[in-house]
Amino acid sequence: MKITDVKVKPVNGTSRLKAIVEITIDGVFVVHELRIIEGTNGLFVAMPSRQVGENVYKDVAHPINAETRKMIEDAVLEKYEAALLEKNEN
Repeated sequence: MKITDVKVKPVNGTSRLKAIVEITIDGVFVVHELRIIEGTNGLFVAMPSRQVGENVYKDVAHPINAETRKMIEDAVLEKYEAALLEKNEN
């Protein structure tokens, strides 16, 4: 499995939410609404989720092992950092 495309939409403001992301897997499957969040230990990628109760959210799509999660997170954060550099250059 390969992440063949990553689209990052940075979010302006001071919230912990830094960007909304869409990834394409193997050029044939798209996952929308990943979020880049500023956590206490730095940036992390949150999977798409829906609210199932008061302050309770459940992922609707997620990797099933740490290796795949890392591959997705690395691809997303690399593209996010490139988008920030491009934005700062303009």
